[in-house]
Amino acid sequence: MILLRRLLGDVLRRQRQRQGRTLREVSSSARVSLGYLSEVERGQKEASSELLSAICDALDVRMSELMREVSDELALAELAQSAAATPSKPVPTPVRSMLGSVSVAGVPPERVTIKAPAEAVDVVAA
Repeated sequence: MILLRRLLGDVLRRQRQRQGRTLREVSSSARVSLGYLSEVERGQKEASSELLSAICDALDVRMSELMREVSDELALAELAQSAAATPSKPVPTPVRSMLGSVSVAGVPPERVTIKAPAEAVDVVAA
């Protein structure tokens, strides 16, 4: 099962790390507890829209950019999950052009890694 809170947390963590910032710095700037921000980044807590807005402001990232990146990762995760379940099913053309060449033939369905142009996305079946 793909959990949106995990994908969102992964994207938030990468955004923070790209800036070379610590959890403490971002939590202070966003006015959210360090522990709670850590749980959001690890996908253990669902972030409200107000909290996401505060974190995006602290990271100086537009929420639309954050959601676009999460949406892209969700599409990749769904594709990997679908391909692992039915390896012979063709990849839809819009997704194929976005990904280039992807093959999961013979890969155990519990873990599929897709190397996207910018980064790797790990998909773990729950």
